[in-house]
Amino acid sequence: MDKKKLSERDIITKYIIPAVEKAGWDRNKQIREEVNFTDGRIIVRKKIVTRGKRKRADIILYYKSNIPLAIIEAKDNNHSIGYGMQQGLNYGEILDIPFIYSSNGDGFIEHDRTKKEGILERELKLEEFPSPEELWNRYKAYKGLTKDQENVVTHNYYYDQDTFPPRYYQRIAINRAVEAIAQGQNRILLVMATGTGKTYTAFQIVYKLFKSVAKKRILYLADRNILINQTIIGDFKPLKENINKIQKRIADKSREIQFALYQSLTGETEEKKVFKKFSRDYFDLIIIDECHRGSAKDDSAWREILDHFESATKIGLTATPKETKDVSNIDYFGDPIFTYSLKQGIEDGFLAPYKVIRVGIDRDLEGYRPEKGKRDKYGKELEDRIYNKKDYDKTLVLEKRTELVAKYVSDYLKKNDKRMAKSIFFCTDIDHAERMRKVLINENADLYSKNPKYIMKITGDDDEGKAELENFIIPSEDYPVLVTTSKLLTTGVDCKTCQFIIIDSEINSMIEFKQILGRGTRIREDYGKMYFTLIDFRDVSRLFADKDFDGEPVKVKDVTSDEVPDENDEEIDDTYEEEEKKETSYGESGEYTEGETISDPSGEKRKKYYVDDVEVKVINDRVQYYGNDGKLITESLVDYTKKNIKKEFASLDEFLRKWSETDKKEELRLHLEEEGIFLEDLEDEVGKDMDTFDLICHIAFDMPALTRKERANNIKKRNYFAKYGDSARRVLEKLLDKYSNEGIENIEDIKVLKLPDFKEFGSQLEIVKKVFGGKKKYEEAVKELVKELYTIA
Repeated sequence: MDKKKLSERDIITKYIIPAVEKAGWDRNKQIREEVNFTDGRIIVRKKIVTRGKRKRADIILYYKSNIPLAIIEAKDNNHSIGYGMQQGLNYGEILDIPFIYSSNGDGFIEHDRTKKEGILERELKLEEFPSPEELWNRYKAYKGLTKDQENVVTHNYYYDQDTFPPRYYQRIAINRAVEAIAQGQNRILLVMATGTGKTYTAFQIVYKLFKSVAKKRILYLADRNILINQTIIGDFKPLKENINKIQKRIADKSREIQFALYQSLTGETEEKKVFKKFSRDYFDLIIIDECHRGSAKDDSAWREILDHFESATKIGLTATPKETKDVSNIDYFGDPIFTYSLKQGIEDGFLAPYKVIRVGIDRDLEGYRPEKGKRDKYGKELEDRIYNKKDYDKTLVLEKRTELVAKYVSDYLKKNDKRMAKSIFFCTDIDHAERMRKVLINENADLYSKNPKYIMKITGDDDEGKAELENFIIPSEDYPVLVTTSKLLTTGVDCKTCQFIIIDSEINSMIEFKQILGRGTRIREDYGKMYFTLIDFRDVSRLFADKDFDGEPVKVKDVTSDEVPDENDEEIDDTYEEEEKKETSYGESGEYTEGETISDPSGEKRKKYYVDDVEVKVINDRVQYYGNDGKLITESLVDYTKKNIKKEFASLDEFLRKWSETDKKEELRLHLEEEGIFLEDLEDEVGKDMDTFDLICHIAFDMPALTRKERANNIKKRNYFAKYGDSARRVLEKLLDKYSNEGIENIEDIKVLKLPDFKEFGSQLEIVKKVFGGKKKYEEAVKELVKELYTIA
């Protein structure tokens, strides 16, 4: 048999898998082929949402379930043995797999990532592929694992029909944490973006350590009841017989795993410090959920508890490790043993990308100074000074501004047919949230009259609103839809179907901003939730671009005109200024309370003015984007596109060559959009009816701009179709008309023949066979038509 004639799939089946099995690897338990380990990045093109390609390894070899040891990248025999090594190394780094192999069926090239010196790569014959025991022994030696440690590390994960297998990054986090703890590391920090499954990861860590008897008594700490309750009945349900929740300051020691709020364990007096009812060495593992909120400061709530249980291993879970610019959780836990960022989650397709619409309001940008003697609606004379957006809704309420925000968002939802999309309005305080609720009702009276739960305020002071929180979270529940809040929904709310986040509050904390973003990052394809939109009225999104963590939004639009759209460069101080701090706290029950700024003007704690006769409006119009480095692009879209296209194609000749070599032009367009070149938005800005080819030639290489209609007419003038029979000529003319109206992508797919436009010629099969003489001849005719379209005179 001539290997050169075999496909890559044949090489794997006939040569690689037999060689691996002969080395002792179990086909059913240890060998997995064509392993997809990402979902493919979600690409938003105006209102069209698609997914990019998944990353897929040819073969992964496992010592035990979820302990991968080797990747094999295969190529056909027309390539060298080591041709797949570069790709294999890339996947090995992503998947944290130590041994990488490349093969073309003649043998293997092995790369040992556990080595830092000596021979890292060597060639092996097919029959020399190492056994599972050999690779595991090499790995154990590299890690220095003892027999006892090995028993902990290799203990099984929990599985049943209701428990999903871990994603690759969860598996890495679990294995690294268990391995580090087995080897005696006592402080562990895991940084995982909101929506990436921190509690599931924590459960599998606890399960492995508990069932292997490496850790016998475990304390799980959080600061809100909703987090505790969701965790117990959710990811930790398989261990429910071993779990006790500490309530009413009663220490029930009959269960091995204790769940507790920080507040329920601590207190001002010794009697209230329930944690002291447990001996200092009682717990040997403590999980601190959302540890950024407990603070790493020496006098913080959970530090007192952790210091008491000094000998216990501590695992901190957070989406945002930096607490302030001076104090970080890294100071307590050490550097994270694993980080999975929002940026990576979006890139892998596990988290939703986002659009940003920045709305510029005249009074925000210009400020407002009242005329001398100006009084508010309650007769109070305003302090004579310039007020800006930091004052609005805190010390000065411009009621028409609140009305404008509600109208703008409502109009946006109406125009884009998103009125039933779950949305969260983040307001300055409870008073602001109540006023926003009222004006939203007036803007959406039709839907509110059908169901008063369409719009609700969910804040710490409102029992009726808090009672609807679970319904807002549940995807299958339609109501509430529009929710106003202050701080209550910034964290701990797993609303997978939230599609709009509206910020009308000053935010001075990177942590708080990231937590707010986290309310929208979850994906629910079954409910049509693939991305979310951030509507920013306070310009806060500009301040918190974090290229290492957040990734870039799909697009950012600064709205500076009254038109409703269709669908960070500053140093950040993460501390709250004292005069801007809210009186907020978590009570003993774990319910969030919010200090009332004052809604009743007669009993204000501080001056707050309510002005109802100052006009406001949305001004300007500018579109901005984030680049691939996560930084705000301040140059024009045309200049930005030109620069990035020239990174892809150094010259016009190189672009023309790539264009002619690409069978489906849509593939090239999608590639460019994945690289952050926004062609559809560019079409809007340039304002000519051009397709991808002419956009690139014109913008990047200063070629004359031709519209699709002009290109189509050029073909007609050349009498190009004269060589075809009558029916074939008319089919091609209709394809040309379709190109003229809709673009090249719409004529490249043979399925276009199923459209009503071609019904007069028969079915797709009849057109291909009878009119063109077969599929091959039809494809040749279309390919020649496309080539003729883009002939440069």
